[in-house]
Amino acid sequence: MKTLQKVTAVIVIMGLFLPVVSAKEPQADQRGLEFFEKKIRPVLIQHCYECHSTDSKNLKGSLLLDSKQGTLKGGDSGTALVPGKPEVSLLLETLRYGEESYQMPPKGKLPDSVIADFEKWIAMGAPDPRSETKKKQVKTEIDFEKARAFWSFQPPKSYPAPKVKQQNWPANKIDFFILAAQEANGLSPAPAANKRILVRRVYFDLLGLPPTPQEVEQFVKDSSPDAYALLIDRLLKSPHYGERWGRHWLDVARYAEDNTNMGPHNGPYPHAYRYRDWVIKAFNDDMPYDEFIIRQLATDFLPETGPEDYPALGYMGLGPSYHKEVALSQVTLENRYADDWEDRVDSLCRGLLGLTMACARCHDHKYDPLTVEDYYGIAGVFASVRQTTRPIIPDAEVAQNAARAGQGRSVNQNEYGSDYQNW
Repeated sequence: MKTLQKVTAVIVIMGLFLPVVSAKEPQADQRGLEFFEKKIRPVLIQHCYECHSTDSKNLKGSLLLDSKQGTLKGGDSGTALVPGKPEVSLLLETLRYGEESYQMPPKGKLPDSVIADFEKWIAMGAPDPRSETKKKQVKTEIDFEKARAFWSFQPPKSYPAPKVKQQNWPANKIDFFILAAQEANGLSPAPAANKRILVRRVYFDLLGLPPTPQEVEQFVKDSSPDAYALLIDRLLKSPHYGERWGRHWLDVARYAEDNTNMGPHNGPYPHAYRYRDWVIKAFNDDMPYDEFIIRQLATDFLPETGPEDYPALGYMGLGPSYHKEVALSQVTLENRYADDWEDRVDSLCRGLLGLTMACARCHDHKYDPLTVEDYYGIAGVFASVRQTTRPIIPDAEVAQNAARAGQGRSVNQNEYGSDYQNW
């Protein structure tokens, strides 16, 4: 008997430490969920989801009422509801048309019985079975199938040369297409330029420089059948060829030797000329186009390249840089970093693809099949990398050169005085 009493006592004591569970609680929870499904969710769907759901064309007030998390979080005006406290819940206040600025739904006040249901629901603790947060479905009006049919997105095709009347005029396949278009419009080619005009045109085209009188006479007097071909070959071997045609690519790469237009903290690029010289050399060496592009994007990852090719990275390295502006606020810095990425995305896509991808930073492109996701997919690549210094010459040599440059400035300043400083 004593043993039974001890066991009973132990059970009673253990019971004191067990959590108190009411048999009525599960029923109360179930009633609350049923109340939400019958009284609350239908009203939200009918009167609120048009402006406050992930499917809204224009989300109002950053308030999402189609998920439990969104309903509890609220929007731009603050927390939407406080479970168990209807008197401080903004959602209920807007339904009651309390303040003029907070009256929802805008098309008219709901019946008092519906508002009472919301008050009761919040007082119950706002039970809500919607466990998952719906993700905003980004919709686009771009017709990708139609875009694929646009001529610039079609793979190039080889077409047979059209028939022409002047069979002896075309010198290559392109000439056939030009002549066919001229003949179709009743036009005929201009007469061939004489040798004096031709040599000047070739020099300006390939070198951007006029020929000397001696060079003109040399070509005029050369009566050999391959005189023109020899002239072209000679000019293509000139170092001025890369200087002339490399400038076209430097324009694409938005080359500059300073960035002072972005503020006083972004001064000259002391080594920008190395990228310029690399581009010129690439043209003069007749570097294949694919290799020319790959080296500018990732030469430091190519096993066959070395420090002599590091200047190629100036294509991306010469964009705006804001990391020196330490006095700026964090928010401003983040915005400027985003501008930095946009510059690189724009240079990459406009320069290599002929597409203005930067337009999709804020919205889907209005004309090209480019979405915001496309933009940030590429911008994310640049956001994931950091600029680094890759020395081409040893640090000691850099220090010596800097010291000599400083001495040169001192000599000039001593010699010319204030005139040098003003200059």
